[in-house]
Amino acid sequence: MPSSLPAVLRPLFRAVTYTRWLHLLLASVAGILTGFFHYETFRTGGWMPWLWFAVLPAPLLVLAALIPVVRRVEGLQAQLLLAPGPHGRTARAASGIATTPSGSWRERGRTAVWLLMRLEVGVALSALTVQLPMLAGAFTMAAAGHRTHLKGLPAIEAPHWWYGLLAPLPLVLLAAVAVGAGALTAGAARLLLGPSAAERLAGLESRTERMLEHNRLAQELHDAIGHALTVTVVQAGAARAAGSPEFTERALAAIEDTGRQALTDLERALRLLREDAPRPADRPTLTDAERLLESARAAGSTVRAELSGPLEALPGPVSREGYRMVQEALTNVLRHAGPVPVSVRLAAGADALELEVCNPLPGMAAEPGSGGRCPGRGLRGIRERAALLGGEAETGPDGGEWRVRARLPLRQLRDSP
Repeated sequence: MPSSLPAVLRPLFRAVTYTRWLHLLLASVAGILTGFFHYETFRTGGWMPWLWFAVLPAPLLVLAALIPVVRRVEGLQAQLLLAPGPHGRTARAASGIATTPSGSWRERGRTAVWLLMRLEVGVALSALTVQLPMLAGAFTMAAAGHRTHLKGLPAIEAPHWWYGLLAPLPLVLLAAVAVGAGALTAGAARLLLGPSAAERLAGLESRTERMLEHNRLAQELHDAIGHALTVTVVQAGAARAAGSPEFTERALAAIEDTGRQALTDLERALRLLREDAPRPADRPTLTDAERLLESARAAGSTVRAELSGPLEALPGPVSREGYRMVQEALTNVLRHAGPVPVSVRLAAGADALELEVCNPLPGMAAEPGSGGRCPGRGLRGIRERAALLGGEAETGPDGGEWRVRARLPLRQLRDSP
């Protein structure tokens, strides 16, 4: 699209303008088909048939909205014709239009409103698409000196050349209405066909799982490939320095085995990174927190736990990531402070999940990877997990203790519209 065009003309050079136009024209097909059952309307001509087209199909569309799959069909059509840009999987997911069948009466009601709105706007735009070019043609004929009297339009009994100045106006009006109606319909599709709270929660869960899995795979690849390259470089240098055929043979065998294992790790990671890869197995949640506490106790720590609130009712992403955050915190305690007393608090409230892990500070503060100015990967991962869910996490010394505290909001997941 030429960038030098004025902003008012740019929509006319966008493909989405015409796909939206087509989407609305298709909406009038139901009205035209039902209009055949009222044949008298066609004999009157003019604007009267369009009024019937906008009224007759309404009861049928309301009944159709009760069928769950209709919402899926309308969502797919809206994504393809109303959403601008590429139509890949990621782009369709970002369009804000759902493609799942109706799962509740609320969704059926929204689908019914969508069908009726699309019918009325589509019939109105279809009428203008037919009538306004005819009006432009009438003005052109009048400018050429011909009297015109098209059915449904005012008669021009006194043709004159200046009618030629009016000829472009109906077409300009049609283009403006088409662009505006298309934008309005696209916005209405996101509102009426958008994902429900349950669907948004499922989408958030899927994105969280995918992002965390990708981050985990990136770390594993870093470790595996880095290890393989290190072994390869060391073995190759040693073989060259040794000058022994026997040692060189062993070094080459080690390089071969290491490289083969690295290729296996790489192939496994690439399979999981593909969009059509199977979802990872079920992950533990905070209902399994006792497993973590027992593991810490088995390592020699004295664990004092305080669990409150309905942990089993937490949304999936929050419960799973909360489990991993507690796991990371306990792992850091054992790694940097050893088997010391640990206090764990989990509180599930109406608005947020609060978790806290505390242990005595001596012995841990001196570790470079334990936090402070040089935070370790585990503690940084806790903050990243909290931020991913819209929460916050703090790690560091507090009154002679090392404290990991996080707050994960729940209301936006449970009550999102």
